[in-house]
Amino acid sequence: MLESPQEFVDAVSDVSVDLYRDEVFGIAGESGCGKTTLVRVLYGHIKPPLVLKQGSVELCTEDERPIAITSLSLRKRQRMVWWKRISYIPQASMNVLNPTMRIRDHFAEMLKVYSGMSKERAYPRAYEYAETMGLPSDALKAFPHQLSGGMRQRTVIAMAVLLEPDLVLADEPSSALDVITQRTALTFLKDVQTKLGNTLVLVTHDMNIHSVLTDKVAIMYAGKIIEIGKTSDVFQKPLHPYTRALIESLPRLGDKSQRTGLGGQPPDLRRPPEGCRFHPRCSHAWAACSSDEPSLLEKEDERRVACWLHA
Repeated sequence: MLESPQEFVDAVSDVSVDLYRDEVFGIAGESGCGKTTLVRVLYGHIKPPLVLKQGSVELCTEDERPIAITSLSLRKRQRMVWWKRISYIPQASMNVLNPTMRIRDHFAEMLKVYSGMSKERAYPRAYEYAETMGLPSDALKAFPHQLSGGMRQRTVIAMAVLLEPDLVLADEPSSALDVITQRTALTFLKDVQTKLGNTLVLVTHDMNIHSVLTDKVAIMYAGKIIEIGKTSDVFQKPLHPYTRALIESLPRLGDKSQRTGLGGQPPDLRRPPEGCRFHPRCSHAWAACSSDEPSLLEKEDERRVACWLHA
């Protein structure tokens, strides 16, 4: 919930997701649909104007009791969860690097703070780790401004997985990069996930990226998840009209037909429409769509969709 002096805005509501080890889970949707807000809640980075009115986030492992992340104090989250169990790659993540510190100092600082490693041990460990991550040793000696955008992004990704967390949350990790550099950074992110066997949540509005990298994908619209399933199934047979419109807007090799976009605008979340929030823009809407809100119903093959066409 985003709070203002006058009113609350339901930035994300009635969302429930299960994340499993060794999978890449995608979150897609237009700008402003609640993707970043959802990821911040999953990470436990909840501070005004963001507040959690109800719900919880639990981190479960095979050999430990579940950790109720949203019930922990900020200090416990920082000490017990962040970077060690869950790491977060925010939007414009390249800007998180301190311009006055060399790259090796960023790694050494994390090792000292979160692992209690001495400075004498931290520097050799930083170089050893950088080598395993494919980062050149020259990059560790440099200041952030001396690196290319792609190398800075690779550095941030490497920092996020330095302590081998169970879950990595990547919010638009390639949005500030050109297409070639984007591919390099995303391939690096996927390779790291495969190597560690952990869980990667990849947030991007680029459906092409989801089709290549993710195992499952959740489609968000106006603060709600409206479809979720295996990525291959969603792309082969989208169930929600909004999902279908997102996929059909993608260019295809050899297809010279004109691409069409969605008409209208996403709703104002301060005053969302009655019924299905997508119905004012939906060409398949009928009477029930404007009066009753559909629930996210279980369909075949682990698919879920919130649409009266499939109720």
